[in-house]
Amino acid sequence: MTGELDGLAAVVTGGGSGIGLATARLLAAKGARVAVLDLAPGGEFLALAADVTDDASVRAAIGAAAGRLGGIDILVNNAGIGAIGTIADNPDEQWHHVFDVNVVGIVRVSRAALPCLRRSRHAAIVNTCSIAATAGLPQRALYSASKGAVLALTLAMAADHIREGIRVNCVNPGTADTPWIGRLLAQADDPAAERAALEARQPMGRMVTADEVAAGIAYLASPAAASVTGTALAIDAGLAGLRLRPRP
Repeated sequence: MTGELDGLAAVVTGGGSGIGLATARLLAAKGARVAVLDLAPGGEFLALAADVTDDASVRAAIGAAAGRLGGIDILVNNAGIGAIGTIADNPDEQWHHVFDVNVVGIVRVSRAALPCLRRSRHAAIVNTCSIAATAGLPQRALYSASKGAVLALTLAMAADHIREGIRVNCVNPGTADTPWIGRLLAQADDPAAERAALEARQPMGRMVTADEVAAGIAYLASPAAASVTGTALAIDAGLAGLRLRPRP
């Protein structure tokens, strides 16, 4: 693994498992100093407990990360939660909570990190969005709405901070084989059939992996993407753009 991120400091929220953990590992392998923020982070990296719905908690964790890492150059806003159902199924309280985590959580963490990012020679923010922001998926009204907001927020942040030398992009994963999907499958009447249906929905016939999404995040965070900002990178096994004929 090359040291293309040597000398850079990265913070990954929701880094305790799944895409966040895969991203933290890849950034570290590429030479970055990494801190992980999560509700219950593990000890593999500099691990800091933070609740993205609590501004004081976020500011304390970002301050601690910056102090221990010597600044912040890369911020990966990966913390998020899911929701199942149509607009008839989720109560107002759940709508508020999902938006508080998935959207306002990005605002709180990014806002706290801005002073460090403004001082960086290579500042990059990467938000974890979803293909649900651009494709109508059944039983995902609340989740899709929150990720649509993340996509719009990413573009607005990119415009606001481009002249400060801060690039802002997002990744749009398709259905990824992560612990959250594992929990979702466990709730299904027929987990094997539900897994097969999720895999068949994507043109490649399989879910994407956490490592594949992490590779996209690492690219957008790296100097190799120095001219990339305001971009949504789909990592979705072809779901967003391909319309294949049914298999014979």
